[in-house]
Amino acid sequence: MPHTVALLAAASEDQGPGNTLRVVLLVSLVGAVLLGWFLLRGYRNEDDND
Repeated sequence: MPHTVALLAAASEDQGPGNTLRVVLLVSLVGAVLLGWFLLRGYRNEDDND
């Protein structure tokens, strides 16, 4: 595991912050979509029980 971390750190130094920011943005968007889907699914099921 430490070898993987060192390899990723070395690779990220060569590429700069652009790829890191891109990954953070992508993960944030996916998380927001999943959170919205989960919340809307909960509200829909609540309405079906009435």
